Formats: sequence, structure tokens, C-alpha cells
Amino acid sequence: MIGQVIAAVAGTVGFSVLYSVPRAYYPYCGFIGGAGWFLYCLLLPFRSPPEATLFAAILVVTLSRVFAVWERCPVTIFLISGIFPLVPGGGVYWTAYYIVTGEVELAARTGFAAFKVAVAIVLAIVFVFQLPQKLFGAKKRRKP
Repeated sequence: MIGQVIAAVAGTVGFSVLYSVPRAYYPYCGFIGGAGWFLYCLLLPFRSPPEATLFAAILVVTLSRVFAVWERCPVTIFLISGIFPLVPGGGVYWTAYYIVTGEVELAARTGFAAFKVAVAIVLAIVFVFQLPQKLFGAKKRRKP
């Protein structure tokens, strides 16, 4: 599992480079992606993949909002790269593969599984973004 978390950190930082995230934020992005994958790996033996993804994505979005407030930058800098390890790219690939090879039942099964994981990610983002900004350390600025 440690190797998987290290790979998630490296992949997240690589994704940050690809999307031109400023270098100062690479450690934050890597930490967020690694933390999300670590939680996913911890929960997977006890929960279904969509449930494990939901809780891991909630952690990723929460950490993204916290670091965005601390660094006073847009949350998307951390969120887009941090969610990268949780995206069901393999499920989408296998769905397309099974469609091309004519295995409709397998395509439907893997496609629906990938869809459930994607919905879990969306629900986590929506849920955490409904929380007030004050919970993440933001303070109102007083007008002089």
C-alpha cells in the first residue's frame, strides 16, 4: 500500500506539472492526492469502491479547501490535481474495450461501476462545497 500511495503522490505532482500549477503548490497537491488514495486503500476492504471513493473524495475536497484558504489561492489548483488518483480511468478504458470486443454484458457492468465512482466524486465535491467558508479557516476582512 505504501508503494501505491507514493505512486499517487508522484502521479498527482505530475498532473500538477501538466496543468501548470505553480511549483510552490506541488507538495500540497502531492499530499492531497496521496492522502485521498491512502484513505481509499484503507476503506476498500470494508466498503464498495464507490463508497470508498466517496469518503476519499470528501477528504480530497476538504484538504483542497483548507490549503486554498491557507495559501489564498483558488481551490481548483489543489482539487483538480488531487482528485486525479480517484478518477475511474481504468473502468472507462475497460468499458470501451469491452464495447469494441463485443462483450456487452461486461461493458455494461464495468461502465456502471465507473459511473458510480464518478457520481461519488461529484457528490463529494458538491457536499463539501456546500459547507461555509468559515469552517476552512477563512476570516472576514474588515473594511478600513
